[in-house]
Amino acid sequence: MDNEDVRALVSRHATRHRAPRQLMDRIADSLPVAPSRFGRGRAYFWRGAGLGAATTAALAVALGIGMLHSQPSREDLLVDQAVANHVRSLQVGHQVDVASSDQHTVKPWFNGKINYAAPAFDLAGEGFPLVGGRLDYFDGEPIAVLVYRHRLHTINVFVRPGTDASPRTVPRTLDRRGFAVERWTKDGMEFWAVSDADAATLAQLKGAMMAEGRAH
Repeated sequence: MDNEDVRALVSRHATRHRAPRQLMDRIADSLPVAPSRFGRGRAYFWRGAGLGAATTAALAVALGIGMLHSQPSREDLLVDQAVANHVRSLQVGHQVDVASSDQHTVKPWFNGKINYAAPAFDLAGEGFPLVGGRLDYFDGEPIAVLVYRHRLHTINVFVRPGTDASPRTVPRTLDRRGFAVERWTKDGMEFWAVSDADAATLAQLKGAMMAEGRAH
């Protein structure tokens, strides 16, 4: 008797009983997606998928916020640029375009080279002799630079007209790669001082400049 004959014999003579509901449920639950509960299984699937999508979206937002906060501010970029200009002037031996300790020589030298009247201060009596001045490029525009000496340290002071972003209160003293940076305003002008001298030295220079009247 072959398989076909056996199936036919069982079909004709075997007693048929419906499986208990509990057994059907256990069998259905053992399947990847229960045939008798397809709708529920699909709901579980999409519920899980929605949770995963929400988690992914939250993670993307968190990463975006983190990247936003990690971006340097405009002031940070300008500080880095001021330090880079200072270092470059020392390396290429181009500290000054006009070498003079006389403010009346340095100040008029800038005339016609920039679109504002750059001040110059004689601070030799305060321990900061003027070495000269030069033109540099800062924040996308030509800028006047006053160069001072303090003992063995060179101090570059970038000077330009004040802007809406210029400091209005106590100046910030920063540090970049071992260089001190101080920023302040005076008589409508904005000053950025950079040196490998310590922050206290730049604070003294700033105080000496603030004590001076308008340069003439």
